[in-house]
Amino acid sequence: MESDQLTQTIIKAAYQVHEELGIGFSEKVYENALLLSLSDLGLQASQQHPLKVYFRGQIIGEFFADIIVLDTVIIELKTVKTLLPEHQAQLINYLTATKLKTGLLINFARKGLEIKRLHPRV
Repeated sequence: MESDQLTQTIIKAAYQVHEELGIGFSEKVYENALLLSLSDLGLQASQQHPLKVYFRGQIIGEFFADIIVLDTVIIELKTVKTLLPEHQAQLINYLTATKLKTGLLINFARKGLEIKRLHPRV
């Protein structure tokens, strides 16, 4: 599946989750629901996927991506009043560390979903 088509499918699934659950739940609830929705669409996704950060060939840190779809797109979920630059920086760092090219930052805490499609620094 092409990257743009994949991200559109993920966004559609996020809207469905948001429509069914509404606002007010924890990030983990939306994460579980989105994972189930993606699975229903036949998309392979992993939850709380461990990612390592390397420096000079040594592992210097580890973080966990909320969801990775088809080893192609990182999804970072939030339940905050509004997305902030540090949320975007977090996802860009994940993309840079993994060398993946597309990330979706999705905020479920608003009446209308707040979604940002991000790409790593060049």
